[in-house]
Amino acid sequence: MNDHVRDLASVRDATERLLSAVAALDNADVTEPSRLPGWSRGHVLAHLARNADALVNVLEGRPMYSSGQARDAEIERDAPRPLKTQLVDLRDSSARFQEAGAAPADWSRTVELRNGVTDSASRVPFRRWIEVELHRVDLGIGYELEDLPEDFMEREAAFLADRFAGHPEVPSTRVTDGTRAWSTGRDPAGAGNAPEITVTGPGPALLGWLSGRRDGASLHVEGGPLPVLPPL
Repeated sequence: MNDHVRDLASVRDATERLLSAVAALDNADVTEPSRLPGWSRGHVLAHLARNADALVNVLEGRPMYSSGQARDAEIERDAPRPLKTQLVDLRDSSARFQEAGAAPADWSRTVELRNGVTDSASRVPFRRWIEVELHRVDLGIGYELEDLPEDFMEREAAFLADRFAGHPEVPSTRVTDGTRAWSTGRDPAGAGNAPEITVTGPGPALLGWLSGRRDGASLHVEGGPLPVLPPL
């Protein structure tokens, strides 16, 4: 069961930690490349601000973005801004998201995100938490996958495994950290319906592979090569 109130609090806390970390940078740092191909740190910060506003749109029943081209143009427009402007925008847009999340609403309703994707409104705060945590890692300023909150890491691994579940180009795969396990890929076939591949490793390494942020070289794979996952 999604707990949107708890997740909104987690988003607020994660955002404050992000803002504090970014405030230690300077204008030159913001222009440096992030870990995302083709994006500076300014691009990441601009995306985080515009994503907060886009999720307000989702919660209030409007299209998430007017178009993919408009989304990209807004990020390019806002990426070169100085650090102070980036911080003010991210703080203000995050406050707007919190305000929208606090409004009385039917959290069981279905909402539409990008590219026709639908989800329960109650999971929108968790989706925002994903953006804040993983893009802080992408900034490359000393926050790593190993630093993610444990409960977030577990839920995000399950979220991503479910995202690839049933994908015809991903073999049926069991993903496990030795304690917890998730299934992904196409439905298993054959005797006993056992998965074709088992991927084992620590939580941060698994999450890095599932999210496309690490190549999975440190993972232990049985039954075949490490599956190639579609881009998110």
